[in-house]
Amino acid sequence: MSKKNFLLTATFACTSLSAMAGGLLTNSNQNAAFLRNFAQEGQITLTSLYANPAGNAFLTKGWHLSLNSQTAIQQRNISTTFPLFALNQENPGQQTHEFKGEAFAPIIPSFTLSHNWDKWSLSAHFALNGGGGKCEFDKGLGSFEALYAGTLYQQVPASVNAQLASVLPGQIATGLVAAGIPEPYASSLAGTATYNSAMTGYTLDAFMKGRSYYFGLQIGGAYKIKDNLAGYIGVRGLYATCNYNGYVQDVKASYAYSYNVPANAALGFPGTTGNGNGQSDLSSYSLTLNADQSGFGITPIFGLDWKVNNQWNLAIKYEAPTRMSLKNKSEMNNFATAQANTEGNALAQFKDGEKVREDIPAILAMGAEYSPLEKVRVDASAKMYFDKSARKYGNKEDLIDHNTWEVALGAEYDCCKLVTVSASWQSTNYGLNDKYMNDLSFNLSSNSLGLGVRIHPSKYFNIDLGYMHTMYGDRSVITKTAAGDKIDVYSRKNDVLGVGVNLYF
Repeated sequence: MSKKNFLLTATFACTSLSAMAGGLLTNSNQNAAFLRNFAQEGQITLTSLYANPAGNAFLTKGWHLSLNSQTAIQQRNISTTFPLFALNQENPGQQTHEFKGEAFAPIIPSFTLSHNWDKWSLSAHFALNGGGGKCEFDKGLGSFEALYAGTLYQQVPASVNAQLASVLPGQIATGLVAAGIPEPYASSLAGTATYNSAMTGYTLDAFMKGRSYYFGLQIGGAYKIKDNLAGYIGVRGLYATCNYNGYVQDVKASYAYSYNVPANAALGFPGTTGNGNGQSDLSSYSLTLNADQSGFGITPIFGLDWKVNNQWNLAIKYEAPTRMSLKNKSEMNNFATAQANTEGNALAQFKDGEKVREDIPAILAMGAEYSPLEKVRVDASAKMYFDKSARKYGNKEDLIDHNTWEVALGAEYDCCKLVTVSASWQSTNYGLNDKYMNDLSFNLSSNSLGLGVRIHPSKYFNIDLGYMHTMYGDRSVITKTAAGDKIDVYSRKNDVLGVGVNLYF
């Protein structure tokens, strides 16, 4: 591992901080009603405008307004095993280190506004369409430490030998003169000395914090083509803002060394050896990065809704791909800047002024709602996120084996005039191969459970209360290195609470 590659790799990625639901860069969780019932693609309600915008044409005449807030709590944990971790002097002998990240978004707002006429419906919707909060690793990341440990292990012995070769010959020669070897023979003998050193330990202080928000404002119109068929055309403007702030500092390495002066029969010198220990303060290895990224994109949206009869409703939505280019505004120390200016180095994507491609994939969503009884509704939906066609920095889309797909089932029951209860299930399946995965940019396939209630105090408004819990499957990734296998086990936990107020006037 050369010094030019001794770095943060691609761990800083705006794609990873979603504490919500959906694809790699897409958040399908838009309101508290979603937490109650994930399968909104076949529903005709104001709160399903994001999932089934064409269905909005069948709402009652007048104004409709929905105001929502959610709170998301997520843990992203990585257990990293690496042979050289045993040299960390804070945890000597331990090859496995735990790196825990906390993501917390206390307020995730959204609103939906619609006005309906006989055949037309004009609407606006604002929400967090990607990202979802902040994540902080107070001990840095396993990729930080593994890269530093590997580089120090390789480079410290060579640098120590060079230091010994420049300092010890004089000390050895002085000792030989004191032992009776005259100059210049003493200096000549000292010059034949050989040196050997090895790193015996290291310490460092690392930290990483990331923030990612993709704000979306959607505006569009739905029209009744027939009494039971409606279409929708709209557009969403997306503004992305991300920040990545991290450092590795106070890097120190301990080492042991020995030297050997070979025997010289002509001088009657039997040879001599010596050894010692030392510590290097490697301030030149400190790294700091504070990078802001921002960009804007436009998403065209199309939809159809078909009210087959009083029991069945079918809908489809297509979101075209969104070209996103995030521009960097970065501050780095001299060491990080040198790395960023090296071709092929991971920090190159954070160079000040650099534009980073992070396209939002196209989405095809289909849904159905069936009402077997007047007070009961059963919903199903399926979504495909075309991740393999969405351009990413460094052609990272080539590391995706198949597009993300998602299915959901939900049910609602009007148990009384005042309360509707609901529950749902959703499965999200990513097609990422091992090379795609890294500390801050990992996604795990999951199953989610949602439940909640809609309370109807008046015909003019109702209240949504919802909760979602996501269960992720752990994933283990093995990376071959010169020092042995590096094994990362990725895991996540996720809980979201939401409340919404829906008004009709």
